[in-house]
Amino acid sequence: MSTVLCVNKMEADLTGFNIDAPRWDQRTFLGRVKHFLNITDPRTVFVSEQELDWAKMMVEKSRMGVVPPGTQVEQLLYAKKLYDSAFHPDTGEKMNVIGRMSFQLPGGMIITGFMLQFYRTMPAVIFWQWVNQSFNALVNYTNRNAASPISVRQMTLSYFTATTTAVATAVGMNMLTKKAPPLVGRWVPFAAVAAANCVNIPMMRQQELIQGICVKDRNENEIGHSRRAAAIGITQVVISRITMSAPGMILLPVIMERLEKLHFMQKVKVLHAPLQVMLCGYFLIFMVPVACGLFPQKCELPVSYLEPELQDTIKAKYGELEPYVYFNKGL
Repeated sequence: MSTVLCVNKMEADLTGFNIDAPRWDQRTFLGRVKHFLNITDPRTVFVSEQELDWAKMMVEKSRMGVVPPGTQVEQLLYAKKLYDSAFHPDTGEKMNVIGRMSFQLPGGMIITGFMLQFYRTMPAVIFWQWVNQSFNALVNYTNRNAASPISVRQMTLSYFTATTTAVATAVGMNMLTKKAPPLVGRWVPFAAVAAANCVNIPMMRQQELIQGICVKDRNENEIGHSRRAAAIGITQVVISRITMSAPGMILLPVIMERLEKLHFMQKVKVLHAPLQVMLCGYFLIFMVPVACGLFPQKCELPVSYLEPELQDTIKAKYGELEPYVYFNKGL
């Protein structure tokens, strides 16, 4: 009886339902983790195109206040989950499947697992670093701030620069650690990934650093473009991406180093790679939402931190009534 009353109450209040309001407090770390745990759910990768289009239609109708009669809050929340997982927040366009954050678990676990397994030979190191940076470049482009367009030439340059950095780091460190304990060699892939992230993301989003990222007021009205805001947003994304891979790529080598010494593990070497892939998946289940939730996706920045000319523009338009600006830092 109480469940029926609850549903009826939610239906009655549907006209005042704001579908863009976060379900969890985005000012808190736990709230952001819950939010990203919801929208990075890898099961959404397998949702049909037809269902995704339905989700977009429901979100757009909810924004206009014309949802079909009988629609329940649960349906709108599910539609918003699918919409946030598959459509870009700036453009509203459907993102490619591989570049979505919900694909980080299946894609990342396979690539990371094989990078950690096949680190001993030079061809394997080069191949898997190339695969990883190709994957990262697609993810970075897909989750960029779309208000700052990037040319094909810039994308190509950033891709080759990041791939070269990753391969050079991995190859160089492999050569330097040949006489080091075996565990040190297992950490080389993480060093290469971290170094490449410091290059790949800024290069892929260099247009934001050159021309500035779009900043808005609290009512989503565009104010101007800020290079300082872009630098902050991109730095936060770099930190998040390194954090996402760190636990798995640092702890798994320690775990595998011990497991491989066991007698029964030496008999089933063919299962070492699948085991690492599976263990990487366990780490990423938690680390994708945790890393994405380190910083708010919609950043808040004091006007006093912006470029002097942009500060003057804001003060002339708003006076002292707008102490902060807001921007989408990307993921």
